[in-house]
Amino acid sequence: MTKNPNQMTSPGNAFDAILLISFGGPEGMNEVLPFLENVLRGRNVPEERKLAVAEHYYLFGGVSPINEQNRKLIAALKEELEACSVRLPIYWGNRNWHPLLADTVQQMAADGIKNALAFVTSAYSSYSSCRQYLENISSAQASSRLSAPRIQKIRAFYNHPAFIKVNSERVQTAFERIPPAQRRDVELVFTAHSIPVSMAQNCSYQAQLLETARLVATSVGHSRWRLAFQSRSGAPNQPWLGPDILDCLKDLKGSGTRDVLVAPIGFVSDHLEVVYDLDVEAQRLASELGINLVRASTAGTDPAFVAMVRELIFERIEPGTCPRFLGALGASPDVCAPDCCLPRD
Repeated sequence: MTKNPNQMTSPGNAFDAILLISFGGPEGMNEVLPFLENVLRGRNVPEERKLAVAEHYYLFGGVSPINEQNRKLIAALKEELEACSVRLPIYWGNRNWHPLLADTVQQMAADGIKNALAFVTSAYSSYSSCRQYLENISSAQASSRLSAPRIQKIRAFYNHPAFIKVNSERVQTAFERIPPAQRRDVELVFTAHSIPVSMAQNCSYQAQLLETARLVATSVGHSRWRLAFQSRSGAPNQPWLGPDILDCLKDLKGSGTRDVLVAPIGFVSDHLEVVYDLDVEAQRLASELGINLVRASTAGTDPAFVAMVRELIFERIEPGTCPRFLGALGASPDVCAPDCCLPRD
């Protein structure tokens, strides 16, 4: 049999494609409500909350930035891989909106893909950011009319040196927008998507976020920092991780803080939950409180972040490659334990 010159191999594996998996987002006014129905299906979220979130999308013409950001990431990753003489096709499938993961897996099967490596655009471990994506992959494989490819997920990368480097550089750039004489007293607030407390008790999400925050704060040499959360969507009587960023700003105002730098380390790109929850809602409150709020941008398609994705791919396709990480928590496993990141008690 002739070997495919574009195929990379490792012992027991022959990867013939890369699959980027993401959350997805609407790209028009008429897509907003169907998208949100997909997101909220099976969850106890009040109708008024769904309609309120829809208004966030309508402010931006019904277009979430996330799909275009993923297109740019795929283009950058393709160029990065080709520079290393790796010519694997890159597929893209979303959990909640087109291109839907099930459709993408069906196309991969039709194209004859047998063994793909999946990069999920989430750096941390929780049910919604890790295990649910594994369930999405399994469901997509089961629904394929053809023989679905084997799909292996790349590990969580919250403490990868490149992820810390990019976020540190973003924070440092944001600091430069604050007068030098005021920087020592700036409160650095790291944010991430909140999740139910019952879900957080079954995973390392909060510990990983605190580790990333500590590593970034140490890198930029700033000791005044804290972790807050944003974007909760559950029923009001259900406990979620806090404090919420809005409550955090009120507390900081009460303690006399004048300047706040918000760094959304829980996200890898500036998608709608970042630009609305922080650039609109939090910025509005900060203005009312008389706080100068500056936001750091996310990793996006920074060359170091793209190189990190390539490095994570090479961990799996090149024998003997040691995973890089910072801090005390170690590298996340390639294969999650059966009881890892269960949804809730």
